[in-house]
Amino acid sequence: MMKEYRTIHEVSGPLMVVDHVEGVTYDELAEIQLHSGEVRRCKVLEVNGDRAVVQLFDSSAGINLRDATIRFLGHPLQLGVSADMLGRVFNGMGEPIDGGPALLAEEYRDINGLPMNPAARDYPNEFIQTGISTIDGLNTLVRGQKLPIFSCSGLPHANLAAQIARQARVLDDSSNFAVVFAAIGITFEESEFFVREFQRTGAIERTVLFTNLANDPAVERIATPRMALTAAEYLAFEKDMHVLVIITDITNYAEALREVSAAKKEVPGRRGYPGYLYTDLATMYERAGRKLGCKGSITMIPILTMPEDDKTHPIPDLLHHRGADHSEPRPVPQEHPAAGGRAALPVPSEGQGRGRRQDPGGSRAHHEPAVRRLRQR
Repeated sequence: MMKEYRTIHEVSGPLMVVDHVEGVTYDELAEIQLHSGEVRRCKVLEVNGDRAVVQLFDSSAGINLRDATIRFLGHPLQLGVSADMLGRVFNGMGEPIDGGPALLAEEYRDINGLPMNPAARDYPNEFIQTGISTIDGLNTLVRGQKLPIFSCSGLPHANLAAQIARQARVLDDSSNFAVVFAAIGITFEESEFFVREFQRTGAIERTVLFTNLANDPAVERIATPRMALTAAEYLAFEKDMHVLVIITDITNYAEALREVSAAKKEVPGRRGYPGYLYTDLATMYERAGRKLGCKGSITMIPILTMPEDDKTHPIPDLLHHRGADHSEPRPVPQEHPAAGGRAALPVPSEGQGRGRRQDPGGSRAHHEPAVRRLRQR
């Protein structure tokens, strides 16, 4: 029987402290019922003895500590998956927002997932055509890779992301191909642009679109890319599809992570970002790749706007090291040294197709934004 607690001790912004809890686990989903009957969702951020700290997905306004009750559901945040997800538009919590019917889920999956076992990975192989010559010619995208794109403020990375989603295809016509598009922390105008663009070109029929708006809670922003990857894993490894996952913008994700970390009063790292930022990014990127014995694959293109156009900022610095392990791009297909799936090629230096080598001092090379060289067709 599910317990209900009336022991809410404190509310501070989006965080809430609950005392005298039993059997509660990290990342567990919970529901708060107000005196009016309204139900709000939250998740567990920290457990210390019989005290739990939860973060609300909605506003904490109107919560009366004396009358509100909370019940823990016993499972983390989940996404209902089905082949009918193709052609649909969801919010950052996996709820349909396109006016269509509710999704009839074939199963519910934990959005946190697991990284692929390195021993079970297959080599990235076979070309994905994006229709953009800078990528197809200099930084060839191969099934199972992670290929980050670094942008700067004011550059048309949103147009680029939409163009890749619209034009990308596999050359083998017999293979099923799908795009999972996750837009994180965008404005309403940008969200409408993506939806209209996909509908205008017909790309929506093979696309699963997740949109998280800038005014949505930070905890939802953290969940959005994991929702997208959960949908991609289902389509790739259950439906044998080749899935291209496009995530924009990783900077907004990292800012949300910093906001949650600050609310939890954790010790900050560089520029206030949590020290586990690199590890957190890895939990997403290592879910992409190819599995031995599986026909499908997950290929990822994370797009990043460098804060203040600074390539030494913690976010692009960690993304560069996470997504690109080699300082020289090269033609990929069969013999690319990426059995572990960490095969995304570095973005080329401006005006060149070759990245700069590691300097004698041992610092890693950084690369100028590839989007400078890209032009919308």
